[in-house]
Parts: sequence; C-alpha cells; structure tokens
Amino acid sequence: MWKKVGCISMNKLSFRGQHDQSIDPKGRISLPVKFREVLNARCDTSLVIVKHPDVCLMAYPVDEWVEKENELKQMPTGSNEMRRLKRFYINSADECSMDRQGRILIPPSLKQHAALEKNIVLAGSIDHFEIWNSDRYYEQQGSIEDSEELRAIYDRLGF
Repeated sequence: MWKKVGCISMNKLSFRGQHDQSIDPKGRISLPVKFREVLNARCDTSLVIVKHPDVCLMAYPVDEWVEKENELKQMPTGSNEMRRLKRFYINSADECSMDRQGRILIPPSLKQHAALEKNIVLAGSIDHFEIWNSDRYYEQQGSIEDSEELRAIYDRLGF
C-alpha cells in the first residue's frame, strides 16, 4: 500500500475509465472525481489540451505535456510531415486550469474542433484523457469493439 506524503509520483495514479459528462453553455466541463484526484496527487491542477486527428481532444497534466514537447524537440524537423505534425499539436495546445469546483474551461477553437455539444465523454488513457462528443465516441467505440484487428492486437499482447 502507498503511504501518502505530500505529492506522489506521477507513476502511481493514471487516468482510467469512461465518464459521461456534460459541457455547460460557457464551455466548462466538470472533471470526474477520479480525474481530479490524479491531478491533485500531482500537485498541479492545470492541463494542456490539444486537438487530435480523430476529432477529439487530448488533455495532459502539464508535466506530461512537457515530456511530449521534449520528445517533439528531439525529432528531426526536416520533413514536411514532421513540421505539419508539430504545428497541429503545438499550435492547438492551450493550458487550462481546474477551478475550485473541479471544472475546466474548454477554449472555443478546441470545442469546435471536437464538435463538443451538451453530452460528452471523458475517456482515460493512462497519462492523459480524451474529450469526445458523446455520439462520435460511442460510434467509434462500436466500430472498434467489433474489429478483428482489435482481437488480433489483444491476442498478440496477451490480454
């Protein structure tokens, strides 16, 4: 069992699970308690939110995002493909802080990219979580769950 002393290692807690939420008219999302606990344990209530090509958003704790930026810095920038990738992620990155009620404000450009309406899904992904339009998320999940490709990956990984 872990002994909690101040902030704990970022390896101890991760973003897990699927949470149906709503976005209010001002563009705020209330984070699930479990996600808040992950952020609070890291002693940081800020997230960097970026666009994803799957038409969703990815939300990273700041320390995780800094690692991603450092990885991108190490990659060669000579190819047009790499420049486009960096532009897509870095240009869309926006730091958002959790308020006292455990909410984050999604900037309008990010909200528009992911077509976020009233019903959304927050999906844990270990070191970050994804923010989806609810209809799009369940449609995408349905196609994955019925996929032979997914079964093959599970078998290969031993799950």
